[in-house]
Amino acid sequence: MEIKDLKFACFDTETTGLSTQAGGRICEIAVSVSQGGKPLEQFSTLINPQCPIHPDVVAIHGITSEMAAKAPTFKQVLPQLQALFDGAVLVAHNADFDIGFLQNEFALAGVAYPNYPVLDTLKMARKSKLFAKNNLGLIAQEIGISAEGWHRAMADTKMLEKILYHLLNKLCASGAHTWAELEQSQFVRWTDLAVTH
Repeated sequence: MEIKDLKFACFDTETTGLSTQAGGRICEIAVSVSQGGKPLEQFSTLINPQCPIHPDVVAIHGITSEMAAKAPTFKQVLPQLQALFDGAVLVAHNADFDIGFLQNEFALAGVAYPNYPVLDTLKMARKSKLFAKNNLGLIAQEIGISAEGWHRAMADTKMLEKILYHLLNKLCASGAHTWAELEQSQFVRWTDLAVTH
């Protein structure tokens, strides 16, 4: 499939801890769906994680157990998330983290996790060698995107979406056109990728 025809679901999660193995759950999720740079849908909500939120992560994202207590559970918002993710490439920065939490929540909800195609902008940034540092906020600053609200799900998602299209424009300018090439851009140095054209 051509890159221009792909639908992207950029998303970010905030969590109660740093690992699902230690009982970490999602306490906020945001999704922004776009195609060809045009916004289609977006969704954001706090999630009741049904467990305490560790003080160390409250210090990062500012979401307290009290804030999340009246929010819907992940299982309650899952149908809406599935509708947003359906037919899209899931995009996250450090996707292994967010996808791991997503898979865990699907399992806890008793729902099979589909094999969604995934694009990791952290891996893309590393292979592109375009930036001095590759964390989300620093990439945003480097390309002139506001990092205001960093570490809340929708702010991070909108930042991520802008970074995605910045990377896509650079990649397409080097001659990439297909999903296969885009997927490969996460694992191959972009200078080597360009040689194939």
